Amino acid sequence: MVKKGKLAKETSANETVSNNLRSQLRFSSETGEIWLHEHRMLLVHADSHAKLRRELIESLGIGRARGMIMRIGYATGINDCELTHINRDWTNDYESFMAGPLLFTLEGNAKTSIPKLEINRKMGKFYVEALLENSWESQAYLRHYGESAEGVCWYLHGYSSGYCSAFMGKPILCKEVKCFAAGGKHCYLVGKPVEEWDDSSDYSLMLNQESIVDQLIGLQNEVVHLRSAISEKKMPSDVVGNSPAFLAAYDLLMQAVDSQITVLLLGETGVGKEVFARTLHEKGARCKESFIAINCAAIPHDLVESELFGVEKGAFTGALASRPGRFERANGGTLFLDEVGDLPLSAQAKLLRVLQEGEVERLGGTKTHKVNVRLVAATNIDLRQLVENGKFRSDLYYRLNALQIHIPPLKERKLDILILAKTFLKKFSDVNGKKLRGFSDKAKLALLAYQWPGNIRELQNVVERGVMLAPNGTHISIQHMFPSYSSEFSELALNAKGGLSDSQKESGKDFCEAILSGRITLEQANTLLAEAAVEKASGNLSAAARMLGLTRPQLAYRLEHRPENAVMKFSSRKPKTRAS
Repeated sequence: MVKKGKLAKETSANETVSNNLRSQLRFSSETGEIWLHEHRMLLVHADSHAKLRRELIESLGIGRARGMIMRIGYATGINDCELTHINRDWTNDYESFMAGPLLFTLEGNAKTSIPKLEINRKMGKFYVEALLENSWESQAYLRHYGESAEGVCWYLHGYSSGYCSAFMGKPILCKEVKCFAAGGKHCYLVGKPVEEWDDSSDYSLMLNQESIVDQLIGLQNEVVHLRSAISEKKMPSDVVGNSPAFLAAYDLLMQAVDSQITVLLLGETGVGKEVFARTLHEKGARCKESFIAINCAAIPHDLVESELFGVEKGAFTGALASRPGRFERANGGTLFLDEVGDLPLSAQAKLLRVLQEGEVERLGGTKTHKVNVRLVAATNIDLRQLVENGKFRSDLYYRLNALQIHIPPLKERKLDILILAKTFLKKFSDVNGKKLRGFSDKAKLALLAYQWPGNIRELQNVVERGVMLAPNGTHISIQHMFPSYSSEFSELALNAKGGLSDSQKESGKDFCEAILSGRITLEQANTLLAEAAVEKASGNLSAAARMLGLTRPQLAYRLEHRPENAVMKFSSRKPKTRAS
């Protein structure tokens, strides 16, 4: 028999967890999306799932169908464990664990209660018993096949094992010991570490696909591998893209590989002009010779000529030794002139002569040096406009513009954004020794919606930040990559009565209800507001005080004298503050 005080405590904890989960559910009628935190959800007819289940049984047989459904449940349980513990500081293991069963209930699978739970995460001890009523799986099975001789809640079986395993960080197997479809009054489940079961074969079934699925996926992987091998012959590993505009530019580049034509690459900053130039060099006949790159905008005008054409000893103060320029160093190979529009006019005249005569004369010297160089130039500005303004020589422009290739900006390559993001995710995960599960659904939408003014370079930096901030074993969320992101669409939230209302208003109602019901005191509410303001102001007390209509000393006083027990179920983080 459960003691009255303990029951009240568990009821309060369940209410806290339920409210927390409910606040994560959002409905957007403007976009046709349902969100649970940053994972997109579907509101699907249970009968449709029941028919799909029946199709699987009749197509694959009951054994293979059972294994497949268990694996789907297992993966979903792991996902739900992650999203119920992102940015959540539950007060104890019971409250933390209950997020799973309550979410399982919220998703409409069955009414779930936990009669017995023993947890010691530090010791790796775990035991759970769960009672489930109104299981859609058992109801669907009874409707299609009648009473079963054994448990049929396979999704529940997999889901609970996946959730508990992720929660404990070790393999946990949950088994249905009673089932409504097998004559029980309800469904009943027991979960404990795999090694404590006499028969743990079901756990292996959840992790390993069966033969027919293995064969199908194996064939699919072979096709993908062959396609990848074919693709690799066309594109090096650092050239990534499938969008039509990008492929058109790349195909044009490949046509220039076997010729010696001068190539002019056009495109915004960060689109990958140097990658294109390097690819042209590596694919061509000069690949065994040097590839020399120089950014014309990064060199002071009075040093450009010595950098490009070389200098003789004593040519100017500080020229203590003769040295070759970039043209001589690139002899036999490829010279890449980035931001060529920033060259001063004096250097432009000498560059034109080198291109026409194939020889350079070092600064302060009289001897000419023959050079055989493939020239690739790049710019992110309109050279024709510079010509009209008298800032760029027209004869040099026509000499450089033998073959013009425009590399599209990332905002015009929507098909490539997620491909590039996944490439950078793998790169930085390996560098940082992390294992991440990819991007959340909302994070993917944010990546696609952003305009990327910094193009691929900016995307790379954003993904690197996401990899650094995301906890190991989780998905990268929007806030990991875009800290100030806010949706332009309004969303509806599920209120306490099961209805839909404005999400911002609903969160305010939850806060008020927490105060009025006595779950938090007014003093604690004031502390929460103060901490939230400081966090929003990135630790700047003066800015936070202005948000609250307080003076800086008033806010500092409140923070210094906040109650020790003000670590709330709503938020347990104490913000860092900085002087301002």
